[in-house]
Amino acid sequence: MATTNIKDDATTQAGEPVRFQAEIRQLLDILVHSLYTRREVFLRELISNASDALNRMQFEMLTNTDVVDPEVSAAIRITVDESGKRLTISDSGVGMSRTELVENLGTIARSGAQRFIENAKETGTDATDIIGRFGVGFYSVFMIADEVRVTSRSFRPEDEAACWVCAGGETFTLEASDRSHRGTVIELKLREEAAEFADAFRITQIVKQHSDYVPFPIYVGKLTDKAGEFKIANQQTALWRQPARDVKTGEYVEFFRQLTFSGGEPLLQIHYAADAPVQIYSILFVPPKASRDLFTARYESGIRLHARKILIEENCRALVPEYLRFLQGVVDCEDLPLNVARENVQSSPLLVKISRVLGRKVVDEFKKLALNDADKYLGFWNEFGIFLKEGAATDPEAATDLMELLRFRSTRVDGEVTALAEYVQRVKDDRKEIYYLLADDLRTATRSPHLDYFKRNGYEVLLLIEPVDAFLMANVREFDGHKLVNVASGEMKLPPAAAADDAVVEEALAGRDLARLIVKFKSQLGLRVADVRDTDRLSDSPVRLVDSGGAPGREVQRAMRAMDREYEQPKMVLELNARHPLLRSLVHLPEPSEILDLCVEQLFDAALLLEGLHPDPAGIVPRLQELMQAAVGKTTPAE
Repeated sequence: MATTNIKDDATTQAGEPVRFQAEIRQLLDILVHSLYTRREVFLRELISNASDALNRMQFEMLTNTDVVDPEVSAAIRITVDESGKRLTISDSGVGMSRTELVENLGTIARSGAQRFIENAKETGTDATDIIGRFGVGFYSVFMIADEVRVTSRSFRPEDEAACWVCAGGETFTLEASDRSHRGTVIELKLREEAAEFADAFRITQIVKQHSDYVPFPIYVGKLTDKAGEFKIANQQTALWRQPARDVKTGEYVEFFRQLTFSGGEPLLQIHYAADAPVQIYSILFVPPKASRDLFTARYESGIRLHARKILIEENCRALVPEYLRFLQGVVDCEDLPLNVARENVQSSPLLVKISRVLGRKVVDEFKKLALNDADKYLGFWNEFGIFLKEGAATDPEAATDLMELLRFRSTRVDGEVTALAEYVQRVKDDRKEIYYLLADDLRTATRSPHLDYFKRNGYEVLLLIEPVDAFLMANVREFDGHKLVNVASGEMKLPPAAAADDAVVEEALAGRDLARLIVKFKSQLGLRVADVRDTDRLSDSPVRLVDSGGAPGREVQRAMRAMDREYEQPKMVLELNARHPLLRSLVHLPEPSEILDLCVEQLFDAALLLEGLHPDPAGIVPRLQELMQAAVGKTTPAE
């Protein structure tokens, strides 16, 4: 445990320097030079301490009226001295006795100063990663001050006032004080490079940014101003702390605009407070549009973390699950100590709990919206649906709930999207499968040969056309007891065929003709395919490509291609539709035949195109021209 070399309080003389121990001086060096990325946070620290002191004073007076200055109003006052380059922060809180000054300021983080230093050395990380565990925020003042003077008078009538003075060196000094009013005054002699903090406008900006919702008025003024000329810099009322029933729609809109610096209106607001497992107050907004930054790894969260109305982190990514990163708003945690993790709270276990609680609440609100206002939910889905798919693919705990919110294109619902629950309701038999197809876009999906059997027999297929869908289907295997089945799988069990109609069905190629055609395809395509075989699953399409045995599923293949440009696609099986007129005609072409060779290549390339696998689509054009020229006959220009 770190201690300071302080004599017994009764024998220490006023004005006598008291020497810090070596590790305390070392700690000061870390705090001054390595602690914060933004120097202005010192003011947030001091205001937070003042707010704590005022809260404690209000609590004390609930049961005790024998205090110094019982009629003094609770307030924080900040005075700037531009010419003298000084800054003063005062409050009317509980104050400190001489002994408390030594305990609270003379011993830095006495619960772990040495451990703080050792941790900083061992990890080699910036001090921001561990500062919150040791409660040393007050000393951030030495980033901007050459000297700090703390004068305080306790609320206890019998205690005398005292003054603590430190220049950030190896010693501090305790002095007597004639202060008669309750509370604490902190006077900072600013460094030359920190003169910006002797400006009232700059101080007001910092207060509004970091401490706007402190529940006590914060007055800011110049040394030359009279008491009545000091202006309140903070608005004090935290909208998220008010009951939702008392907040009007217009107030939510105005608050959203203040947070986002935009003139729009949110698609949805979620006003939520909870006592367990953590005590939080929050207002979260769904913005009208998704920012492009959300699709990059370096996106900035739009959620601000507060602790008892004090801003702790402006862009806190850990407050909601990653897939809800489009949310904006404020989360205020009552259980987060004000001196914990000011600059870096990402590793706090408490935030993991908050993220889970808020994630469940937000998803529940989306469910209510989908149930009560389908049109509004569709507008939300069109903008943010991809994030919910990401969540279902990456968060096993939330996947079940998120799957209810997903919407997909379908072969049955033309031009609209459908929910999985709606798909299940349309299933008229006892089937326990939900059929889907992965494709690069809607046009490609609707032309896929994999749909032939399902269209012909009246089975609905979901059309999954977004890159995230491959990751989704690789991780989610069922919905509400119904297995999710990819119709592109060559091994899937087909549902029963519908009763045959009176339409004329082409007769399949005879065994010898079919065998000769298969041999032709195999010899010409060679190692580009794993095999060539016939199939009865096609009707309108002449060929299709399916996976060979042992190959990863289509979902895994697509996911791997999306992540790795050098991914090598496994060779596939080419299936032939022996009833298709084109293939029946090819059988009758003599060999060798230029047209037959061109058609085999074109059919294979077309199949690759429909699967999104063709390495050189533009290379098809010359062959198409050759086919057209062969079809019309080669002609020689007239001489």
